[in-house]
Amino acid sequence: MKKNPKPNCSVIVPVYNSQESLPLLVERLGKVLPDIAAEYELILVEDGSRDASWQVVEGLCSSHPWVRGIRLMRNSGQHNALLCGIRAARYEVSITLDDDLQQPPEEIHKLLAAFGQGYDVVYGAPSRMPHTFWRNFSSRTTKRVLALVMGVPNVIHIGPFRVFHTDLRRAFAEYHNPHVIVDVLLSWATTRFGVVEVDEQPREFGRSNYNFWKLAGMAFQVLTGYSTIPLRFASLTGFAVTLFGVGVFAYVIIRYLLEGSLPGFPFLASIITIFSGAQLFTLGIIGEYIASIFNRSSDRPPYVVAREVGKHQAGG
Repeated sequence: MKKNPKPNCSVIVPVYNSQESLPLLVERLGKVLPDIAAEYELILVEDGSRDASWQVVEGLCSSHPWVRGIRLMRNSGQHNALLCGIRAARYEVSITLDDDLQQPPEEIHKLLAAFGQGYDVVYGAPSRMPHTFWRNFSSRTTKRVLALVMGVPNVIHIGPFRVFHTDLRRAFAEYHNPHVIVDVLLSWATTRFGVVEVDEQPREFGRSNYNFWKLAGMAFQVLTGYSTIPLRFASLTGFAVTLFGVGVFAYVIIRYLLEGSLPGFPFLASIITIFSGAQLFTLGIIGEYIASIFNRSSDRPPYVVAREVGKHQAGG
């Protein structure tokens, strides 16, 4: 049987405060990539780090011709940095992973094996969740929200370890919103998502920039920035409260006809509170959408490139 040829791969890594892990990451990728890719490149997108990460990136680019470095003018966010790297990729297959070595480069071959089975995007899901209960809970919730918005509810193991066709970027070539969720953008081009299990390692360097509140905020951003689900929920809430109000009115009339008396002030106050809360809740959701419209109309770019380094030579 004829073996499938090795693909040409662009590996994209957003870099933030990772001066210690970057040399090890490049060293391990340098051992893995020749075995899985015909030609390859590594794009390190430095996202406004507070340490010497950019100096490390420059050194790695000068000593490894297959490494490219892009420095952003300010911290734009992980997904914004990924978008920059995806747009800069030169090869037909893109691979993304974090800079902290939690996703071992040695596991990339598992994603590529599944990728060759007809998927357009393949995620590497950890065999076990390495964080605290609340962090894991918020992470799972965010991923389920993402899967719902993406229209692929069966793929709930969404994460930073991905392999996908670089050509999918054509679906969001004109996207210029500062609020970027790469996974949602990929879903604009395909619904063929796959998942494989990988061995994720404990974090050895630094600390995660995500916590419970950041992940919860990200989930809400996904809902209000990429779907109309909250607006529909607000409409249903208003409809349900209206039905409840009609029921209360009927109860008041029946009690008056039967007993000749009306409920007292506490009952009336509780009804007013319910209706006021429903109105404020609905207005809050509408306000989030207005804020999203404002951000889109401000024409703020998702990232701004300050400098690029690298010899732009392929490995392999």
